[in-house]
Amino acid sequence: MSNFFQNWHFMRYFRLALALLLGYEAITTHEWFFMIFAAFFLFQAIFNFGCGPRGCAVPQKRNKQ
Repeated sequence: MSNFFQNWHFMRYFRLALALLLGYEAITTHEWFFMIFAAFFLFQAIFNFGCGPRGCAVPQKRNKQ
């Protein structure tokens, strides 16, 4: 369990909070469509998918000459 909470950064906590908020709102307002978004953000937070703290940019190769 201690390995699970390593390498958590602001965006992972933000996605977790957003997932919990959307899930709560979906249940209280009976708008079940929002559960899809809640599950999406929860999946991203748990498995650390999506853009990291440095953004979504792909690192460029540098030719060493």
